[in-house]
Amino acid sequence: MNYLDAIILGIVEGLTEFLPVSSTGHLTIAEKLLGYKIDAHNITAFTAVIQVGAIAAVLIYFWTDIWRIAKAWTVGVFRPEYRGTLDHRMGWYIIVGSIPIGIVGFAARNLVSGSLRSLWVVAAALIIWSGAMILAERRATQKRGETALNLRDALVMGVVQCLALIPGVSRSGASISAGLAQGLDRVTATRMSFYLGIPSLVAAGAYEVHKDGHGLAVGPTIVGTLVAFVVAYASVAWLLKFVAHHSIGKFVPYRVGLGVVLLVLLATNVMSAT
Repeated sequence: MNYLDAIILGIVEGLTEFLPVSSTGHLTIAEKLLGYKIDAHNITAFTAVIQVGAIAAVLIYFWTDIWRIAKAWTVGVFRPEYRGTLDHRMGWYIIVGSIPIGIVGFAARNLVSGSLRSLWVVAAALIIWSGAMILAERRATQKRGETALNLRDALVMGVVQCLALIPGVSRSGASISAGLAQGLDRVTATRMSFYLGIPSLVAAGAYEVHKDGHGLAVGPTIVGTLVAFVVAYASVAWLLKFVAHHSIGKFVPYRVGLGVVLLVLLATNVMSAT
């Protein structure tokens, strides 16, 4: 991994991590175009690690909210009178909503870093999950805001988030769609999606460093992570403004178009799947 490639991949990660277009899918495509073996352990590890840069952007962007939630949850654990507050409950929602992907991700770790790292999978997932996003928007009532969030919402979003282990689905696309299907408004569903992404992506990055960190080029990995952080920070701010007034279905034509182009390239042997 050289520095230029690390910068390119950092930009791709930062732009796509929180958009419902699949950052892993885009990174897989970009890595292939740059000539890397996409199912190699060090490339899988690099992909997971630079995602931590994007998560750091969320932590800083929402730092006031996250600190308030963490403080309220901690106080509420020891003082029952604080347990009914929204912030204390939000802490539990994030914890409970993160459990499914932790379990499924660990159990399917070899599959995720192995056979699922195929451009055939990415292309199919980009197209198929686009239909789910459209259905979620059609079902959305958007009558429930943040104060109406409950444990069931968090658990449903957390379970559906597991589908994002398939490259091409999109973690944000899956969790936001699940929130919309539960009747949440787009901003609430999007913010909750951001919160749920913090534990899962940090854990994935830490696991990959522990497992395959010895194969990483330290300098390029640091550069790629920093670039992902800067670009992701801008992406978060933009997406929150966008979803307040636009359907996530706006991303469907791009997803489907990219999926179709990828299928054609694979079918004509212009590109190989791995």
